[in-house]
Amino acid sequence: MDQFTLNWMFIGASFLLYIGIAIWARAGSTSEFYAAGRGVHPVTNGMATAADWMSAASFISMAGLIAFTGYDNSSFLMGWTGGYVLLALLLAPYLRKFGKFTVSEFIGDRFYSPTARLVAVICLIVASTTYVIGQMTGVGVAFGRFLEVDKTTGLFIGATVVFAYAVFGGMKGVTYTQVAQYCVLIVAYTIPAIFISLQLTGNPIPGLGLFGDHVASGEPLLAKLDTLVQELGFASYTGHHADTLNMVLFTLSLMIGTAGLPHVIMRFFTVPKVADARWSAGWTLVFIALLYLTAPAVGAMARLNLITTVYPESTASAPIDYEARPDWMATWEKTGLLKYEDKNGDGKIQWYNEKSADFAATAEERGWKGSELSVNRDILVLANPEIAQLPGWVIALVAAGGLAAALSTAAGLLLAISSAVSHDLIKGAINPNISEKGELLSARIAMAVAICVATYLGLNPPGFAAQTVALAFGLAAASIFPALMMGIFTKVNNKGAVAGMLAGLIITLIYIFLHKGWFFIPGTNSFTDADPLLGTIKSTSFGAIGAMINFAVAFVVSKSSDPIPAEVEDLVESVRVPKGASAALDH
Repeated sequence: MDQFTLNWMFIGASFLLYIGIAIWARAGSTSEFYAAGRGVHPVTNGMATAADWMSAASFISMAGLIAFTGYDNSSFLMGWTGGYVLLALLLAPYLRKFGKFTVSEFIGDRFYSPTARLVAVICLIVASTTYVIGQMTGVGVAFGRFLEVDKTTGLFIGATVVFAYAVFGGMKGVTYTQVAQYCVLIVAYTIPAIFISLQLTGNPIPGLGLFGDHVASGEPLLAKLDTLVQELGFASYTGHHADTLNMVLFTLSLMIGTAGLPHVIMRFFTVPKVADARWSAGWTLVFIALLYLTAPAVGAMARLNLITTVYPESTASAPIDYEARPDWMATWEKTGLLKYEDKNGDGKIQWYNEKSADFAATAEERGWKGSELSVNRDILVLANPEIAQLPGWVIALVAAGGLAAALSTAAGLLLAISSAVSHDLIKGAINPNISEKGELLSARIAMAVAICVATYLGLNPPGFAAQTVALAFGLAAASIFPALMMGIFTKVNNKGAVAGMLAGLIITLIYIFLHKGWFFIPGTNSFTDADPLLGTIKSTSFGAIGAMINFAVAFVVSKSSDPIPAEVEDLVESVRVPKGASAALDH
């Protein structure tokens, strides 16, 4: 059976499964649409949360970013996993105890202000919309290669599938669909990793193989990779070369952004009790760890395989002939995500760091006139089974897994946007007397509109999937996370909360736009970062600074205005009452 047919079979079967689950679990009330009727088992919720959390950025893009940079991009791993621990310990149980449907509703009630609720809705929509662009980017990449359609067509197909199961199923349908998507994505990620680890190191556990010996050379795998990348003028794979301050701020931005992402927080509203929220957080960490402990090995092994494909004799002076390139390269060239330009006319593929001053003399001596291969980092995980010449069914499985990762998170984000519009904006501000049937209809319409907007924005994303997602984390870190923390653990008043959220969001947005050059180059399709505006701090790292500004403004404004009402102070205290101290715990 040819590869194209296998791809269609695996992807088609997974899509039918998702749609079938959504029909079976269709939401019939607002409680089911927003919170799955609060009846999801902790293990089930843990698996669904893991799928919601591990997006296209985790499945498709993260290992690619690690592969092309090495140690310095481990900040993605540290930030995302550390942030989830922060969420599980400091926010999830308390927010579940509060007993609301949405993050914005909590902020509105805690800060006794419709304005605070409205500002939270704006922050949520901005962060979630930015995040969902990264998912649609991943959908376009996967469809473009495996179904042999252009990126635009792939986006439209993915949007249609999400529409089919998310608009009608709501949180109830999305929850059980995400359980299926987790099973698909984790199997699709680990099976190729096991195959490739066995090939390269003889060890079936990728995480252990990463620190084992390379079978072909007898050297430690990481030492072999370090030698190869440095022979091509690249920085060592295992060394630290980035600015330390920027790396720390970026990791912190990812951490607190994770804890402020509403689509993940919403998952903890679906369990019956506060204790279940804690258990589901623990199970989520277990399910996430299965992929995150494997990703560094996938990145390193993919980079090694890619280099030895271009330089099969493991020497940088003998690149492969373009006409002799493997089939997978020709296939990915059709998508435009892998490009070759014969700059010196010798018919070979030179791939090296043309920006390296130390390597320039060597390149000139060999008659090389610039690196001739361009590889989009988002393709590496998807192409990895083909690079390693694994069976066709493994390639098809990876295709289904990549799409499952992108679609599961996209559905969660779109549900968060839909809930904010229908429950917080329409019911909370515009029409408080709307019927449950009317609210459910408005939620579905809001999600349909959000899908259309996300698809449109996904056609021209501001970077790789993981880079776009990093911007979303920065926005959530600067706006939502501080409000949640202050709402639970401090006595900041409504004016302070509103001022803090607006300050954090606006300053972070301005920094991103200035840093990206979007103010100065209207209509450009170039998203290369400009020089940092504040020391070495990049736009993806500024969320941590934005959060500090949010906290500072909130405390200053709160101290200079009226204290919170006594009943709100009692509410804050009651949210933190230990288990067993009040019957309200299981509310």
